[in-house]
Amino acid sequence: MKIIRANHMGMCFGVRDAIALALRESKSHPLTILGDLVHNEMVLQQLRAQGVQTEHQVADVSTHRVMITAHGASDRTIESIRQRGLEVLEATCPLVHLAHRAVRRLVAEGYHPVIIGKRDHVEVRGMTGDLESFDVVLSEQDVQNLPERPKYGVASQTTQPIERVRGLVCLIQQRFPGSEVKFIDTVCQPTKQRQHAAVELAQQSDVVIVIGGVHSNNTRELVQTCGRHARRVHHVQCARELRLEWFSDVETVGITAGTSTPDKTIDEVETWIRDHICTERGEPHLAA
Repeated sequence: MKIIRANHMGMCFGVRDAIALALRESKSHPLTILGDLVHNEMVLQQLRAQGVQTEHQVADVSTHRVMITAHGASDRTIESIRQRGLEVLEATCPLVHLAHRAVRRLVAEGYHPVIIGKRDHVEVRGMTGDLESFDVVLSEQDVQNLPERPKYGVASQTTQPIERVRGLVCLIQQRFPGSEVKFIDTVCQPTKQRQHAAVELAQQSDVVIVIGGVHSNNTRELVQTCGRHARRVHHVQCARELRLEWFSDVETVGITAGTSTPDKTIDEVETWIRDHICTERGEPHLAA
């Protein structure tokens, strides 16, 4: 049996930097993170073990230092923290900052902002939290429900598949042919790389294992992408969730992972497959 890994997978630089900052700063001062730093339970357990606190409301913060997650926050939220006399540490991914600036630029140019993404996602709340008026779309029906305006400025949650984003932009243009539609591509490069690599992986694999947190949007998107190109796809958070029956009559296993999945977790999944499946069959493990 052959085990292959996606060419691009696992933690992106923004997540690695955020985790490193939280672990480093918590060694010298008590630290509270406003929301989950990343959507991965293994990482959150590591932070809790070092004494890092997590609160979802500013009013509940009890430490002097507060960290903004990798997903970012609105200026209003950050200002509300500072008004309480608290120190703010920024762990926002630089590419999320770019998305915020793109939205502000569209508004300054007179466009009505439309964000492609999940309405209740923390990143989308951060992108829209300073806006007086905006719309969030994620489906064709959402586009159909948009009110007509002369100018639409479209940006995206950074972890949305670029094909979906471009498709929705086209739908907006078709729905409002008399309106000006300006699109700024804010899907981050790590997401594009992982999505493209997931397609290539799934096309070569009998079964694909996608590793990542259950609340991770980019991991769920990888599952959906792989599901369009592979017969079998399974989403796990760790090696303990793997099942022997998934690998019956399988010659090639593909492995990919979301942008908040630690390297150690990926290695443990591959080791489990090698130890439980290859060994049981009496086959050599072939890496690709």
